[in-house]
Amino acid sequence: MRAALLVAMVLLAAGPVRAAPNPVPAKEPPAEPEKKPVRELPTPYTANFSGGARPPDTGRPPDFAYGAYQRGQYVTAFREATKRIEGDRKDAAAMTLLGELYNQGLGVRQDPVKAADWYRLAAGQNDPSAMASLGLMAMDGRGLAKDTKAGRRWLEQAAERGSPTASYNLALILIGTGTEPDQVRAAALFRKAAEGELGPAQHDLGVLYLQGRGVPKDASQAAEWFRKSADNGDLAGEVEFAILLFNGTGLPKDEARAARYFLHAASRGNAIAQNRVARLYTVGRGVPKNPVEAAAWNLAAAAQGLSDAWLDQSLSGLSADERTRAERLATERSEQK
Repeated sequence: MRAALLVAMVLLAAGPVRAAPNPVPAKEPPAEPEKKPVRELPTPYTANFSGGARPPDTGRPPDFAYGAYQRGQYVTAFREATKRIEGDRKDAAAMTLLGELYNQGLGVRQDPVKAADWYRLAAGQNDPSAMASLGLMAMDGRGLAKDTKAGRRWLEQAAERGSPTASYNLALILIGTGTEPDQVRAAALFRKAAEGELGPAQHDLGVLYLQGRGVPKDASQAAEWFRKSADNGDLAGEVEFAILLFNGTGLPKDEARAARYFLHAASRGNAIAQNRVARLYTVGRGVPKNPVEAAAWNLAAAAQGLSDAWLDQSLSGLSADERTRAERLATERSEQK
């Protein structure tokens, strides 16, 4: 996604190595990862989705079309949604689902133009999901003429109608301007999306509280939003929460619990978590000291470009057998991802 939709959020990256390091330093130079927009539909409904916005609680059982979509039965989802529209020309949810199927090429030939047409029809029925998708398509120039102003208007309308993803994507746009009013509004939009249980928004709101951008600086609030983000499956939030938990920033220090969060994030492939776990196993903080595990996680992080000279030196005394075991573990974990 282009730069206009990237956000200057902080993911605490590996810090300079010291002779006797805290395994998880409290202060580190920030890195600015790319944050991509969150798409409206497959977020709640895709079968393999983990974390983020949840389907709205309507009090009714899921319909056949969305149930099929959730199970990955896209041809059935297309057939059921089409059948619904034949019976009700104002069925906005079915229109939005058809737009998503065409947009992604699921069960039908991918066709962004048809996707935009279906989204537009649903938006005409005031469907916020369709509005949010149209906004992103207009900004991308996908399926319709590129028009950033029109895209932003669609996102504004979707956010006003309660779309967490639209609120999140608007916040991504605003946070990059650097102006104080935009930071304050971005924080409010992140909160709106975060309260809609969108994991990435909960993470980003936590970062704002940690930095005091758009909201008062408050490490306790940051820790709470990172925890919620982690609970919703957001990998960045999981790592951030583990860092605060290990250091006792904004909440009581708990190295063993922090280690569990780091291990979970490391197993999901996060290089920073892999590096931290390697350090924990090296010094025996939060986990039993285990040089083979330390070396395996260090190799996994290094394979993703995160090298650590202190770890390399600390683990240089491993025997040939221990090195072989560590390499095997690192390979197995890489294949399991």
